[in-house]
Amino acid sequence: MITMILRRLAALPIILLVVYTITLTLAWAVPGNPLENPEKRPKPEVIEQMKKQYNLDSFPRFYVSYLSSATGIEYAKDWLSGDLQRDRIAAEQAGFPPAARPIFDLGPSLEYDDWTVNEIVRGALPVSITLGAAAILIALVIGLGAGVIGAVKPNSFMDLCTLTIAMIGVSLPGFVIGTALLLMFAVLVPFFPVGGWGGPSKAILPAVTLSLPFAAYIARLTRMGMIEALGADYIRTARAKGASERAVLYKHALKNAFLPVLSFLGPATALAMTGSFVIEKVFTIPGMGQHFVNGVQNKDLFLIMGVVLIFATMLILFNLAVDVLYRWVDPRIV
Repeated sequence: MITMILRRLAALPIILLVVYTITLTLAWAVPGNPLENPEKRPKPEVIEQMKKQYNLDSFPRFYVSYLSSATGIEYAKDWLSGDLQRDRIAAEQAGFPPAARPIFDLGPSLEYDDWTVNEIVRGALPVSITLGAAAILIALVIGLGAGVIGAVKPNSFMDLCTLTIAMIGVSLPGFVIGTALLLMFAVLVPFFPVGGWGGPSKAILPAVTLSLPFAAYIARLTRMGMIEALGADYIRTARAKGASERAVLYKHALKNAFLPVLSFLGPATALAMTGSFVIEKVFTIPGMGQHFVNGVQNKDLFLIMGVVLIFATMLILFNLAVDVLYRWVDPRIV
């Protein structure tokens, strides 16, 4: 297992480099520039200076400079050369507090004035993680319960109901479900706030909306795994030994039926914590998804690249964590 973890961690920089190259190439090809926004267009000389300062006038130079700062190479180079110490001493001599320079510098935001991408991520990432974690927990409760019910009584009325609900959860897009829940439980029957963030009451509707597609997949995986497990020889042996039906279902059958669900949880958790763009927009949640959408709309290259690199890193690490758990749950897997 240690060898597998080290091998996957060694592949992490290569995967991120490929993601970085493809994303930057596509983002650079998109027409538009936040520096040319007619509502807050700077002076021409300021635009030229900013383009030179951030290498926005050359794809190769921007590619190298941003990669160097985002990966910490530039920080390490300045630390080894003593530039960091000299900048700190110069700031103290000038009477200014030395600014804390991040190791992984994701650059300034071209759309949000006086904000760096690191500061935006620091404020938005906990919101997205909280929303995603709540959605996955809700999805597990709903999906596992529905899957077990459907497997215990296949082709029954309850099984058909759970399959229908699962199909609806998979088929309907998030903005439709979110809008319907807002109309029902925030407008017609005002149980919850219409939108915003802060407090459990504002998190329930978006978390439920985000959880439904994942709950549908978990329910289908659990149902198929439970039906297969309940027909296995070891289940008949457990019943022959006098094990209770509850022990047969949850101790024996569900443990093995949970393995496909565990494989699904890796990308699902990363997607729930980082990919809730539509949900955050519908419920006006200040998370990573909303900033990413704004970055794409305004071609904020620094914000786009910073969010994509964080998303890709989380996806790889979550998949690695699931692989480790998979081998821990079932030691037969090499």
